[in-house]
Amino acid sequence: MPDHNRILCRELSLLEFNRRVLAQAQDPNVPLLERLRFLCIVSSNLDEFFEVRMASLKRAEKISPNQLLENGQTPSETIAAVADKAHRLIAEQYALFNEVLQPALAAEGIHFYRRHNWTAAQQAWINDYFDNELMPILTPIGLDPSHPFPRLLNKSLNFAVELEGTDAFGRPSGMAIVQAPRILPRVVKMPSEICNGEDGFVFLSSILHAHVHKLFLGMTVKGCHQFRLTRDSDLIVDEDDLENLRTAIQSELHDREYGDGVRLEVADTCPPHIHHFLLEQFKLQPFELYQMQGPVNLVRLNAIPDLVDRPDLKFAPMSAGRLKKLGKHGSVLDLAKQGPILLHHPYQSFDPVVQMIRQAAADPDVLAIKMTIYRTGSRSELVRALLKAALAGKQVTVVVELMARFDEATNVNWAQQLENAGAHVVYGVFGYKVHAKMALIIRREKGRLKRYAHLGTGNYHQSTARIYTDFGLITADEQITADVNTLFMEITGLGKPGNLNKLYQSPFTLRPMLLDHINQEAEHAKAGRPAKITAKMNALIEPSIIEALYTASQAGVEIDLIVRGMCTLRPGVKGLSDNIRVRSIIGRQLEHARIYCFHNNGKDTTFISSADWMGRNLYRRIETATPIDDPELKARVIREGLHMALADNTQAWQMQPDGSYIRRQPEADEAPYSVQNTLWQEYGG
Repeated sequence: MPDHNRILCRELSLLEFNRRVLAQAQDPNVPLLERLRFLCIVSSNLDEFFEVRMASLKRAEKISPNQLLENGQTPSETIAAVADKAHRLIAEQYALFNEVLQPALAAEGIHFYRRHNWTAAQQAWINDYFDNELMPILTPIGLDPSHPFPRLLNKSLNFAVELEGTDAFGRPSGMAIVQAPRILPRVVKMPSEICNGEDGFVFLSSILHAHVHKLFLGMTVKGCHQFRLTRDSDLIVDEDDLENLRTAIQSELHDREYGDGVRLEVADTCPPHIHHFLLEQFKLQPFELYQMQGPVNLVRLNAIPDLVDRPDLKFAPMSAGRLKKLGKHGSVLDLAKQGPILLHHPYQSFDPVVQMIRQAAADPDVLAIKMTIYRTGSRSELVRALLKAALAGKQVTVVVELMARFDEATNVNWAQQLENAGAHVVYGVFGYKVHAKMALIIRREKGRLKRYAHLGTGNYHQSTARIYTDFGLITADEQITADVNTLFMEITGLGKPGNLNKLYQSPFTLRPMLLDHINQEAEHAKAGRPAKITAKMNALIEPSIIEALYTASQAGVEIDLIVRGMCTLRPGVKGLSDNIRVRSIIGRQLEHARIYCFHNNGKDTTFISSADWMGRNLYRRIETATPIDDPELKARVIREGLHMALADNTQAWQMQPDGSYIRRQPEADEAPYSVQNTLWQEYGG
């Protein structure tokens, strides 16, 4: 196979992932309101896709238009292919909403009322809502020499209003822009008594369309057209001109709202002369226009399931299993002293991790707590425990990653609060995101210091711990805890990388370790010994890892990869990757764990890690890979994280050599099997 065909396009692979998510919204076996949620997830994912990936391609096109990307195409060729696929995916998404989900919701008494269907009572209520809730905070901007086209916020809902006539000052403006305030919901719930006792909603855009004339007294409104601009949202901080990273990021967060345009969304009723005018204002090409058959921001429909009391149309609630050995009031550290603790979230509760930090904050024998924060949420009990520990006089060191995309503002806020409480707050190593998930507790026991550590595959975020599948290890292992301490010293201080006992870290030893183990399996295969690699991750796009896997496959190594999202490796290509199989699990939970298992002549060398097999994780981030040596825990990781996923025949998608996916179906002699449902039955309920 030619070299330029060995690596697939990462952006097309990411759109394929969103097509698999859309399939959840299309699946009649998924509860109706959950199908609506999945539809919204696709829209949210696509927003980020355009803000980050399409924006990156546009920058590459501008800087190096003739340079070939890893997929063997120029930026312009890649943009054209990606835009074509995105258009088709979005058209499929809106067809599902209009033709399937809306009628199904209406049949269940959940209605979206359009203007031409409003009853007299609904019209009166909507009129009152506009006059009292909406109109007072709207600021129409007429376009004329004194009022140029305004700078519009990223992803804000706006309206281009065509006008006829002159205003009070005699100005004959033919166009005005109205921006919908972000503080208002995009979908408004109406009282049930004016909706025949059912759940009735009206789009904010419909309300404004019906009443926009009130904003332009004495003038004639010829048309009102909703639109939404998506902008480049990558933060760019210049190291050469940097004095204070936090201050620089706070400044960049404001500028992010006004980055270069990458996508214009309009309603399909928007006339050509309007969208041509808007494209010109935002310096966009015709292919960057997306005409929607409905509201231009489906993300806001995500509020609907929470506004409707219909448990029969949602997933049944699940309760995470408790750590029975811990009991109700047991000490996590004392339990960890007896042996390592493995937690599999969300099937097992995240509470022991929270309890560990909370108990350490209150324990007079605990001298110091160190922890990384990448994503933790705006209401974090973990951070509040760190605040209490700092206020109690303990040595608290927190590595806050200020460049965690789209969580920068939350992390800046926590950093300020932690500093005010007396904690040592550091922002990692400039140019390397601290993505490792690790916590260290130092406690005085019988006159000597004892260390405890937590290492995980997921963030210290209590909300996502109920949704994402992740593994976490709590351990008192002296070598591992010493390694964690060394890593914190590297991040907070200066000096060369220290030698680690058991852990591997990016950007120094993790990638070489992976290549060594892959190559070792190839040597086993060449020697006629059983050779196998089984790994699970969110994304696989790093070329050197892919090439090593191709070589191992050609040597006879059996390779099973469970990759939720992007995968640019081509599986099952004759002579290249015959022995490589790639599958993706898409279900109620978001598969997030990173697990690497190398057969190693029967030893099954196994790691849990914070790192995907991407260039950014292996070269430009601080990551960890933790060996799972305890036989019982290793067996659990392999079974629950790998083998059960490989047996799934209801939520698994098999990747094809061209990058497309086919959903697994039970064979005639197979019973339906879902890894997620099975784990809920085993641990929770």
